[in-house]
Amino acid sequence: MYKVYLKPGKEESLKRFHPWIFSGAISRIDGEPEEGEVVEVYTAQKEFIAEGHFQIGSIAVRVLSFEQEPIDYDFWKRRLVIAYQMRQCIGVASNPTSDTYRLVHGEGDNLPGLVIDIYAKTAVIQAHSAGMHLERMNIAEALSEVMEGKIENIYYKSETTLPFKADLFPENGFLKGGSNDNIAQENGLKFHVDWLKGQKTGFFVDQRENRALLERYARNRSVLNMFCYTGGFSFYAMRGGAKLVHSVDSSAKAIELTKQNVELNFPGDPRHEAFAEDAFKYLDRMGNQYDLIILDPPAFAKHKDALRNALQGYRKLNAKAFEKIKPGGLLFTFSCSQVVTKDNFRTTVFTAAAMSGRKVRILHQLTQPADHPINIYHPEGEYLKGLVLYVE
Repeated sequence: MYKVYLKPGKEESLKRFHPWIFSGAISRIDGEPEEGEVVEVYTAQKEFIAEGHFQIGSIAVRVLSFEQEPIDYDFWKRRLVIAYQMRQCIGVASNPTSDTYRLVHGEGDNLPGLVIDIYAKTAVIQAHSAGMHLERMNIAEALSEVMEGKIENIYYKSETTLPFKADLFPENGFLKGGSNDNIAQENGLKFHVDWLKGQKTGFFVDQRENRALLERYARNRSVLNMFCYTGGFSFYAMRGGAKLVHSVDSSAKAIELTKQNVELNFPGDPRHEAFAEDAFKYLDRMGNQYDLIILDPPAFAKHKDALRNALQGYRKLNAKAFEKIKPGGLLFTFSCSQVVTKDNFRTTVFTAAAMSGRKVRILHQLTQPADHPINIYHPEGEYLKGLVLYVE
């Protein structure tokens, strides 16, 4: 196995069990590992400290273990068993009204670079590192064994998530099974999952609890769901008794999925309309008919260099919502950008509120659900931030 040696003092973060090793911390490498191969990591004093997947880029090693152990089939099976047991513990893996949850959440489950979402009888695997891509068949086999009887299909969806310089040429497709039944259930509501061409693994599982909270506040309100994607917040609002719900997304395909999902749950319901339109253009032209607005945009910043522009985008977006929302209205506003901290986001929303001159109170501070756990040694894993605001 190839050996990576750190510069003096660069092992401190690893002693605190942080799972990333940056390229600048490396002194030398014995040999020339290929991207995705497992390497052992040693301190400048030549003491073993970790092992993980090697990759080209800022993060040079994603740590799989702080012990010397084989990264083999049994390793993947053990980690998947632990992940599954945790989901059983928190109740998401055995909920009679929900068959949708995240089974593996990267660093949060000590499996950096790997995401697995469960949709009824189908598991969708997504690799974010070359190492996880190369291990996909082992992972799929171990997953089948751990989830025996619970899943029948395993779909691999990594064409857009792997580092493009790695020359991996991934192809999306079924590793096991091949069902066309793409309807899953969340809190008793049904939805189509577009794991073939949809964003992420096909649905935004991480907003489950925030959608349920919205349902509690939707009665008799006029709801605008911006960046609706497949309409999750929309059909929760309808079940909550909203008097009208408008869903907006720039993607015509997303709007079509939203309509299908609303029809699955509320066939022929005249309260819902959907619009394929740019968010900012829609906000500019709309009146002040809404007293509940959801702003759940895609990640405005995927790296630190884009942070400043991202914060400007969030500020502009929220300022427009504050300007247009009815007095006594509720604003659910989110950021899913990992590089945008809670303080960044809250300060930006505060600035937008001040620009509007409205009186605004924070009712809830929201985050990701328990099946998207945050490794206590990897605070960067807290990516989803949300606020529920009351606007006088």
